[in-house]
Amino acid sequence: NLIVHKSNPRLAADLEVCVKHKVPLIITSLGAQSELVDAVHGYGGLVFHDVVNARHAKKAAQAGVDGLIAVSAGAGGHAGTLNPFALVNEIRAFFDKTVLLSGSLSTGSDIAAAQMMGADLAYMGTRFINTQECMAQDEYKQQITQTTANDIVYTPVISGVDANFIRQSVEAAGLDLATLERPSKIDFGAELDEASDDSHEAQGAKPWKDIWSAGHGVGSIQDTPAAKDLIQRLKSEYQLAQEQFQAKTQKLA
Repeated sequence: NLIVHKSNPRLAADLEVCVKHKVPLIITSLGAQSELVDAVHGYGGLVFHDVVNARHAKKAAQAGVDGLIAVSAGAGGHAGTLNPFALVNEIRAFFDKTVLLSGSLSTGSDIAAAQMMGADLAYMGTRFINTQECMAQDEYKQQITQTTANDIVYTPVISGVDANFIRQSVEAAGLDLATLERPSKIDFGAELDEASDDSHEAQGAKPWKDIWSAGHGVGSIQDTPAAKDLIQRLKSEYQLAQEQFQAKTQKLA
């Protein structure tokens, strides 16, 4: 995922590496640049871009991206505030390429619902944190299984941009959201470096590393299966949802 933002001085170097190795799919965030899209298209790659509203989606479409990730209300991380029905409908009014829906999706029936409302694909994050292959801390995974949507707080004071975090992890870090001020300077590159730095204990709690993010779909996550088992479960749930929908429509016909 490339962070396309003026506060990310490493963007050119990161893009150079991606082009060199012909990464087949690039996901960009916080700004769409036609130069980046052209560079990726130059070797046959695809660019999908995160958007939280129609205005950002139109800018990304003009930049030539191949797909839009509609980050709706309730998504983990830097989420939007729009209802997914509204967001997908507004995007579909002018964009006929691939649309992915993100926000609170954690079951196979959620995937089926996303497609029914106009998205091509479902985009899951929090659900796959709780898989055996994910390298997140065990405490993080355990916290997700003990958390509901009411425990997710949406705030800009942790990372400088509105994002969803698990309230218990914020409190465990000794932070009071009522008194914290939004950071005046945002450096996403530095933030991610600090989050992956093993010396963070001496520097205080860090977003993403110690202060954990999750989406509203946490309430339906109760286990930590192997990724292949989760994928098979999602597939079965998806097929069942389609069969049940067809049965219902036949009754109404």
